[in-house]
Amino acid sequence: MKALPRLALLLVPLLLAAGPARAAVSTQCPPDTDGVDTDGDGNPANDHVCIHLAAGDGFADMANGRLLYVFGFSNVTGVPNARVMQEAMLGAQLPAPTLVVKQGQRLYLTLTNVGMMMRPDLFDAHSVHWHGFPNAAPIFDGVPEASIAINMGASLTYFYAAELPGTYMYHCHVEAAEHIQMGMVGNLYVLPAQDGTEREYPAGSGRRYRRFAYNDGDGSTGYDVAAPIQLASLDPEFHDASLSVQPLPFAAMRDTFPLLNGRGYPATVDPLPRSNSHDGRVSQPVSSLIRATRGQRILLRLSSLSTTEYFTLTVPGISMQVVGRDARLLRGTTGENLYQTTTTLTLGGGESADVILDTAAIPPGTYFLHTTHLHALSNDTEDLGGMMTEIVITP
Repeated sequence: MKALPRLALLLVPLLLAAGPARAAVSTQCPPDTDGVDTDGDGNPANDHVCIHLAAGDGFADMANGRLLYVFGFSNVTGVPNARVMQEAMLGAQLPAPTLVVKQGQRLYLTLTNVGMMMRPDLFDAHSVHWHGFPNAAPIFDGVPEASIAINMGASLTYFYAAELPGTYMYHCHVEAAEHIQMGMVGNLYVLPAQDGTEREYPAGSGRRYRRFAYNDGDGSTGYDVAAPIQLASLDPEFHDASLSVQPLPFAAMRDTFPLLNGRGYPATVDPLPRSNSHDGRVSQPVSSLIRATRGQRILLRLSSLSTTEYFTLTVPGISMQVVGRDARLLRGTTGENLYQTTTTLTLGGGESADVILDTAAIPPGTYFLHTTHLHALSNDTEDLGGMMTEIVITP
């Protein structure tokens, strides 16, 4: 008998004794016991944030009534592990649940892959990629070539030390072109340590703020109302091919549903979470309607996860002051202010921007935030829709 078969025979009893490999839903949420107040709120025991997301499939209605099959994430924080699979199947949301943490907090983010209810033949792994975030270790980056992807029925807890404030985004990075196109995208931002302190801006104006986009030191990124707005776009033929088990048309990808927070106008201004017509589950939880009182400053936390196009945004009648790009305050190396005042802003996939709209000199009324790309102001073949929402300013 040759050496290799003999070795294999010796290993068989060990493999049988070990039993079959099993995946399991599990979470990690260690208590904060180091006694250090890392987020600066005066409480050294609450700096750990634990969130549990599930990855799977589901459905979402577009603004023209067309039902699309999607992949996505849902929030199962607090759901008993034994019930996560049942609760999260077909629970995909577009966009994914918004994640908000404070600078200095430690985020333990568990991802469970609940599988594809409508495509049981698929065994797609999933991951969380916090786009643009400097991870302490590659294993938490979510890029499968350099870290870990989570197989169906299994969980992984990611660890992030939120040291840098700003507007980010997250998405699945497994088969990224496909999974992002299918809807595995979400808003994510880190609040600065300066939040909670009071700053007057401009100096001598009497206008005071306690919420800020960044640690600016002078109050110049102070705001009253914040609105996370994520740009994306979907190709309905690609989604239909995925549901009907057809070859996916990557080369022919053509997005005809431009979206803000997973919706096209006029659904963007619905202030309530929207449920789909397939099973009535909430599938589009994030409204893009913005309300403010005249004199308030609005912070637009803009991000794009479009897989096919750049999009240019404008707000006719209100100037946009860009104070941050890609989760970085626009300041020079010697501290000089590099803010930009503009009427249009262009974002490509993977880019973000923090924009202040000052309504002090703006008459009350309804204003529109929309793309300047005319073909993107439609819901597939239906005109007067797409990538547009309303900003309502009251007296």
